[in-house]
Amino acid sequence: MTSQRFSSKAHRHRLCLSLVLGCCLLPGCESPPARHPAFSEVAVPNRWTPTAGQKMETIDHWVDGFADPALSALIREGLAVNFDLKAAAARVDATREQARIDGAGRWPQLSLSPSYQRAQVRGAGFGSTESGAFELLFNLNWELDVWGRIHAFQQAAIGEADATAADFHAARLSLAARTAQSYFDLAEAKLQAEVAEQSTQDRRILVDLVRGRFARGLTHGLDLRLALTDLASAEAQLARARNQVQLVARRLEVLLGRYPGDHLTTSANLPEPPSSIAAGLPSELLERRPDLVAAFTRLRAADFRVESANKALLPRITLTAGGGGRSPALTELVDPRAAAWNLALGLLQPLFTGGRLTGEIRLNQARTEEALNLYKQTALNAFREVEQALAAEEWLRQQEKALREAVEQTEASRKLAVYSYQHGFIEILTLLDSYRSTLNAQSAHLSVKRQLLSNRIDLYLALGGDV
Repeated sequence: MTSQRFSSKAHRHRLCLSLVLGCCLLPGCESPPARHPAFSEVAVPNRWTPTAGQKMETIDHWVDGFADPALSALIREGLAVNFDLKAAAARVDATREQARIDGAGRWPQLSLSPSYQRAQVRGAGFGSTESGAFELLFNLNWELDVWGRIHAFQQAAIGEADATAADFHAARLSLAARTAQSYFDLAEAKLQAEVAEQSTQDRRILVDLVRGRFARGLTHGLDLRLALTDLASAEAQLARARNQVQLVARRLEVLLGRYPGDHLTTSANLPEPPSSIAAGLPSELLERRPDLVAAFTRLRAADFRVESANKALLPRITLTAGGGGRSPALTELVDPRAAAWNLALGLLQPLFTGGRLTGEIRLNQARTEEALNLYKQTALNAFREVEQALAAEEWLRQQEKALREAVEQTEASRKLAVYSYQHGFIEILTLLDSYRSTLNAQSAHLSVKRQLLSNRIDLYLALGGDV
């Protein structure tokens, strides 16, 4: 009898072992594929096109490179109080907790339900009896994650949380960049307004000059009309420049979490861009930029979702237990000897689900393919942004140099035009054109100086530089 019982037990062990080995050979037991941030579909060059720099210089704390304490203070303020950034931080917390929820199924789920019941029973006569009882019931459910299905599902949620954290880092860098660019936009707007105001004052002096010559009969009334028209145009341009100041100021205040009341006071100064940097190797970008890290992490999360969907085809082993006690005395209720309980071990093998499980596998496989191609496209856009910013800096520096020369030449020609008009050597139209050329050259020079600064910030952001 003992040998038969032993033989039966050994047979069950062999059967369980065969089941485990057989299940491990199923597609559901496959691990997610190995991934690496690099990909071979697109040939990545060994160095950036506009520069031969191979050594990666540190671009952390790039704000300090502008040597502007006011700018650094505004960026710190924006990072501390910006509401979009706070919302992004809350999304990180939410995905962290979601990962905790998705992994809760790996642990036993235990519930306890104490209660008290009171009943009154009336007899055939006038009397009645009352009784009361305490109940203390518990319920235990636990799916044994033998194949790692729940673990893979949790890993996917953890990957999504990590990707959201990378998104938060990217949003933080983007906010710092937008704050710095808006700061320089405001500085340019103020300088443009100053240039327009000076040009308007010069036009008023010119109108007084033409009016005096007209009063002495040295010029025609048409010259005075043309000078007054030019002055009106200059005043309109000054109003437009002042309006631009308040628009940019309010936009910057919103980034800083302030009420947009146009109360921001900043200096009207456009510093020279920091010295050129070596951009490092293109391959380093794949592991440095937070948006690329987020895209790659989402790809890995999609792999885990495929793994979890595949393992849903395998048997599920569950452990359930329930029990408790009922007694009119509370002291007897807590006596473990008076408790009744039951324990069951079950196995659930999906046989037919109408294509739901296989559909979920194909759905997650398609989403993995989507995540893979989105990652590749994000990487290509990242490479483009760096190449574009590097090339733009070179051309913008040449443009700034040419416009600086144009400003000097137009100012000299304007002074010569005033002298020539006073002595009757040129017509009024030539003089007015010299004023407009001077204003246009000064305005274009300021715009290019601001573009140089903005492009340098774009380069820091494209390279994944931290603040």
